[in-house]
Parts: sequence; structure tokens; C-alpha cells
Amino acid sequence: MVALSGGADSACLLAVAAELGGTLRALPLRAVHVDHGLQAAAVCFREACAALCAALNIPLSVVAAEVQTPPGVSIEAAARDARYAALARELKDGECLLTAHHSEDQAETLLLQALRGAGLKGMSAMPVCRRLGRGWHLRPVLDVPRDELLACGVRSSGDCAVDPMNQDLRFDRSYLRRRIWPLIETRWPGSANVLSRTARHVAEAQELLDCAAAVHLARLRDGDALSLPGLRALDPRERINVLRLWLRDADVELPSTARLTEALRQMLDAQPDHLPVIAWGDYAVRRYRQRVFLTPANPPRLEGLRRWSVAPGSAIDLGPGLGSLRWTAQTGGLEQERLPSAVMVRPREGGETLKPAAHARTQSVQHLCQSQGVLPWLRDALPFIHAGDSLIAIADLWLDARWCAPIGHAGVAVLWDQAPIMV
Repeated sequence: MVALSGGADSACLLAVAAELGGTLRALPLRAVHVDHGLQAAAVCFREACAALCAALNIPLSVVAAEVQTPPGVSIEAAARDARYAALARELKDGECLLTAHHSEDQAETLLLQALRGAGLKGMSAMPVCRRLGRGWHLRPVLDVPRDELLACGVRSSGDCAVDPMNQDLRFDRSYLRRRIWPLIETRWPGSANVLSRTARHVAEAQELLDCAAAVHLARLRDGDALSLPGLRALDPRERINVLRLWLRDADVELPSTARLTEALRQMLDAQPDHLPVIAWGDYAVRRYRQRVFLTPANPPRLEGLRRWSVAPGSAIDLGPGLGSLRWTAQTGGLEQERLPSAVMVRPREGGETLKPAAHARTQSVQHLCQSQGVLPWLRDALPFIHAGDSLIAIADLWLDARWCAPIGHAGVAVLWDQAPIMV
């Protein structure tokens, strides 16, 4: 699947791929054009793509991308994110997306990242191959100068559209390409190839760091969390390296180095009874009982009251991210004959108590959560099940023994399907 913008670079890549034909192991070839809907020239792009694909006898799909620009995000970055999200959705299982990034693009990316103070990951610029959606994203001409790409494909690529945004000097890449790059090439001919090689060297250094971090990370994993004592035993530079890899493995956009450093400081230095949290975007890092967790910035909470019929198999949805409750027959479960025809499911209000076993004393729910290590930020997600004014169960964690059937007798119990990880 070739990403076809309507410009000369992607048009030449598609033409070259079409000319190669059977040498690509007879793989089917198609093109996809992403319409951002940002400018009037979008019509010209679509028409250029359609004309080229018709001439080459290659199927073309046009997909729309909704570009949103939250505060602090440039229109360039927002359009790029929307484009790749649309292309990822379009990819079929195991399919490869080809883009026409060449050595000049790679050199520009390296320079822009350097000017933004990026670390090794950013200075690695663009990878030749990466996972995307259900398939792969390949940049087959990343080491090829643009003039060579155009020379190979221009015979078959036809007329191409010119993107006005590429001429707009308000955008960093356009300014670099039109004002700065000609000066660099005049003083240092062949700079694109040299800087592309630099990006490869940096990428290799990053791979070595990732390998070292992976060894530590395998040792530090504690379920879905990281061991805080294990982190504390590492060199400070290794801690940052491990944390970055942990977040990347979770497919989370990394916070700034300053934010990441502050997160580590709070995780390591906060008092034992504190629950430090550092949030950025949609995510947060939290500490609880010698473990460090990656969580949503706003963990799910149970909202409102729900009426739930009491019968084996009866289920009730708890809302986004909270799964559902389901009754199941269970020996020694709640004595169904004593239950009303329906119970109420509600969030915790505070101060609730429950008798967790026949020979146990009645305990506060707060104490039960602490003794079982229920994660504090998820306690507001717990569904409290009431028969009238009596609390009879908390999800599938505890049943009140005073409502349970005698030993050996049939009863009903609660199953919490697709529950968040609570401990």
C-alpha cells in the first residue's frame, strides 16, 4: 500500500513500485490518499492521485482524516498524526505501507530534532521499518537522494500537485527546506547523505541503550508495574532509560525529560504513606506499596445507581472501562431465597462495613481494601451491591457472610467480567 499525497515524491515511488511489478514477489499493489480537508488544494491532490492511478492501472482509496489541534500542538504535527492514524486503520493484516521519505527528508528530520533539543531517540530520525496498525510501515528509499527518486519515477508519474503548505515559511520544515537547506548544500555538498548516515549511527546507539534497558526491565517487572526497590538500585541514568523503554513498550507518548525526571524523583523520594502521581496527557505514573504503575490520568469511576435482577446469568454493564457484573450459581454463595428480586449497584460513599467470613469480625471496607492491596485510585471504581440498606457484596472481591448460604448449599455469587486490574 503506497501512501500517495499527490506530490512528486510519492508519485515517483508509486511509479517505481508499479514498474518493478513481479519482482516484488507478485504482491498486490494499491494506493491510498489521505484527505486532511485543510485546504482548497485538496481537490487538486485527489485529482492528481486519481489520474496517476488510472494511468498505472492501480486501485486507489481516498480516506478522510479529521485533524484536531490541541493547545501546544502545531498544525504540522496534528496533520501528521491524523494521517498516520488514518493509514493505520486502512492497513490490512500483515500489509506494508510504503512512504516516499528520502535522504533529504531524513536529514531535515535530524536537524529539526537537534534544534528541538531531542535525545538519541529523536535524533535517530525516521526508522526504515516499524510496526503500524495491523501491518508495517516501510520507508524503502530513505537512503536515496530525492533527485535519484525523481529520475527513476518521473517518466511514469505524470503531472503532480504542489502542496501550498510546503511553500509556507511559517512551518519549520518548509523554512528549513527553502531557506536553510540550499545554503547547507552549497557549503557542504552531499550533506543529506552524511546526515542520514549520522541518523543511522544515532539509531544504533539507541538500540544498544534499548538492549541494556530491556535486561533491567525484565528483572524489574512486577506484574503490570515496576519494582521500586529495583529502580532505586539502578544508576540514575539507567532509571530514566528503563522508564522510557517501559512507556514505549506500552505504546505511550513519552513526557518531556524534565517531567520524567520529576516522576522518578517523586516515586523514589515521597514518604511511604504518600501516593505520588505525575500526569501528562492521558497517562500518569503512580506509586503504591513499592511498585510503580502506569495508569490513565483519570482512572475509571463507577457513576450512578443501577438496578440488577437477581438470577443466574443476569448481567449489568458498569460503564466505560469497568466491564460488567454477572450472577453465577455457586455453592456457599449468597442465599438467593433471602435476596430481593433485584439489588442496587452503587459507588462507595465511605464508611461502609462488611463481614468477609463467618468467623471474621465486621470490618470497614477501607480496611479490607488496604489489607488486600486494592489500588487506591481504583477504589472508586468498585461496585457496591446492596439489598435494601444492607451491603451484601463488593464486586467479586467480598461477600457478606451474613447473607451467604450454609456450607454445602447452593447460592449465587458475583463475577466481574473485564474488570480493571485492582491489585
